[in-house]
Amino acid sequence: MADQDRDVVILGGGHNGLVCAFYLARAGLKVTVLERRGVVGGAAVTETFHPGFRNSTASYTVSLLNPRVIADMALDRHGLTIVERRMANFLPQEDGRYLAAGQGRTQAEVAKFSSRDADRLPAYEARLETVAAVLRAMVLETPPNLTDGGWRDGLPEMLKAAGLARRLGGLDLTARRDVLDLFNKSAGDWLDGWFESDPVKALFGFDSVVGNYASPYTPGSAYVLLHHVFGEVNGIKGAWGHAIGGMGAITQAMAAACAEQGVEVRLDSPVSEVLTERGRAVGAVTEAGDVVRARAVVSNLHPRLLFDRLVDPAVVPVDFRERMAGYRSGSGTFRMNVALSELPRFSAHPSAGDHHTAGVILAPSLSYMDRAHAEARLTGWSGRPIIEMLIPSTLDDSLAPAGAHVASLFCQHVAPQLSDGRSWDDHRDTVADLMIDTVDRWAPGFKASVLGRLALTPLDLERRFGLVGGDIFHGRLTLDQLFSARPVLGHADHRMPVPGLYLCGSGAHPGGGVTGAPGHNAAKEILKDFRRWRRPAP
Repeated sequence: MADQDRDVVILGGGHNGLVCAFYLARAGLKVTVLERRGVVGGAAVTETFHPGFRNSTASYTVSLLNPRVIADMALDRHGLTIVERRMANFLPQEDGRYLAAGQGRTQAEVAKFSSRDADRLPAYEARLETVAAVLRAMVLETPPNLTDGGWRDGLPEMLKAAGLARRLGGLDLTARRDVLDLFNKSAGDWLDGWFESDPVKALFGFDSVVGNYASPYTPGSAYVLLHHVFGEVNGIKGAWGHAIGGMGAITQAMAAACAEQGVEVRLDSPVSEVLTERGRAVGAVTEAGDVVRARAVVSNLHPRLLFDRLVDPAVVPVDFRERMAGYRSGSGTFRMNVALSELPRFSAHPSAGDHHTAGVILAPSLSYMDRAHAEARLTGWSGRPIIEMLIPSTLDDSLAPAGAHVASLFCQHVAPQLSDGRSWDDHRDTVADLMIDTVDRWAPGFKASVLGRLALTPLDLERRFGLVGGDIFHGRLTLDQLFSARPVLGHADHRMPVPGLYLCGSGAHPGGGVTGAPGHNAAKEILKDFRRWRRPAP
């Protein structure tokens, strides 16, 4: 079967693919989305993992979803409800104390450990927010793109760079220095310069290792910390929340918005090839042999998957192929969902309370996180892993039977690939047992309350969701893979080196997380080409 009349075919129905499809269709284009799995959403899906229990399978919490995307797609009208956690984070300590964080409570909690740190906290938050606000404003903008073209191509990019310079130039000297530090330093060095208390530094430093196979003392990890404070929930900047019905509720609402605009979504349609003619992308071929011809091909896939498996190497410039072969992708993530007969009782806070709605961070210090990374690099996983646990059923009773609960375990560090020819298939249960035992040390009785579980290694995350090396960001958030250099310098404008081929996934600016920003930005560039040339420009 072949379609000859589509304007755009999008590869992958993850959230960015749906966002891109929505904006293109709203502008009047005919759009088809080809999704490999039997459900849209990519890594933002809600699935049953044990009889009577369902939860977000991969991505698991909301903050970075862009407010403009929410408003433009009218996601609330399409059924999306996001509720804030009643406590942001809960960090138990091995000495029986704990640090709770959230609106109106963090400073008093920090004072339990250090009055000096409590005094410094407002300045820390204000200075971090100053930098975050500048970058937040750039999330929905295409970065300046280095080109080999003449002045006609270069002038728009020069103007973009001038606009960026003006924005950064509006910062005072202190803020400019903070920008430099946050893009280059380790999170540990940044936080050591601010605070003296280990729990306080761990509370903020955890964000620097989320999805990042690195120590908090790895240079550049301060940017990963910053990346996680861009977001907001219901207008509250920096807040984290839960989508009622799980993360799949977000993508189901997006699918409904797309359907309203006439987008065609084909499920169970894995793509085997990007169709090219005379060096140009002109459609996609599915594994079933169906051909969808289109004026533009847009990929929501990890860029390595796109160019390693789907695009004919003969049409890709040699230097780009070499750069893509070296594109770094790998996260130290082991993802679990657990069905529980009861709420866990933490030794540091055994009673039920707001802390059960929080992100529970089981990593008491930066040195603990540093050792976890070092051990994983040596042996494949840490015997004392970093775990963030969420119990979304405390906010959403649709996920579990009455009286029971579900827990999301985001576990680190494990090696993206095991050494010495070992396979994650042979070690999945061993590491899953370790993660359960680790939580049990902090909440005795947790192990006995487990009714069922789903464990996903980095290899499982790659197979199921196309996350190469289990990388939740579609590529590491390092300085050489950010902004104008994402995914490769010269292609930050979503236009790939094959004419007619675009990238709309998290491998594009501003990177990973359930933001919708790459899809939004890609659509903007594609529409420019349609309007300017009446066909996509190279």
